[in-house]
Amino acid sequence: MHRGRLLGVPDAVTALAKPSIDAVRAAIRKAEGGARRPPGSVHLLAVSKARTAAEVRAAHRHGLRDFGENYAQEAIAKVQALADLDITWHFIGAIQSNKTRDLARHFQWIHTVDRAKVAKRLSAAAERDLDICIQVNIDAEPQKAGVDPDGLPALVSCVADLPRLKLRGLMVIPEPGDPRDSFRRTRQLFDGLAPSAGDHWDTLSMGMSDDFTDAIAEGATLVRIGTAIFGPRL
Repeated sequence: MHRGRLLGVPDAVTALAKPSIDAVRAAIRKAEGGARRPPGSVHLLAVSKARTAAEVRAAHRHGLRDFGENYAQEAIAKVQALADLDITWHFIGAIQSNKTRDLARHFQWIHTVDRAKVAKRLSAAAERDLDICIQVNIDAEPQKAGVDPDGLPALVSCVADLPRLKLRGLMVIPEPGDPRDSFRRTRQLFDGLAPSAGDHWDTLSMGMSDDFTDAIAEGATLVRIGTAIFGPRL
């Protein structure tokens, strides 16, 4: 019997996964080279929101181990359904204060901390270390979450002092259009905060399917790719 059937993965899903993943990996390697960065300096996070557990399982079969989710309830169902796999789960959506306990329990990474209240609640709920990125609203867009750049140093100091939170870096979603300047300013913030951010400060989570090559050119260490791996959502 086909191994995809043994794992509960539809053949069509399995067949589609590998070419897309290979193409994204090749594009990341090319962008690393173009930016004169070492091979492997950029980590791939597969964004699996609104995707089925079968699709995640197929992507895992082709070597992906890190998956990002936006909605706690949907994500927890997938985390439980795929508990047999060695997956690192990243939460990349807006955080509701009343969901912090669930996030601390089911995720290893939280990319979207944007206020001290949320950080403190995650710290209090965590039973193990959580890797944390602070989301920056780099373009001051009123409809987007994220701390204002002026408020970033105080939040960095707060998170760095909380138990069970490992402050890893910054996350950004730039305004549509030409994102290069937004990525560049985020990198400048990241570099400027490094002396006070602690020993684990190493992650710039920026860049998605439409702009990840620009993000890599400006210093991204982790890119969040959904559509380019899984195809457009129906």
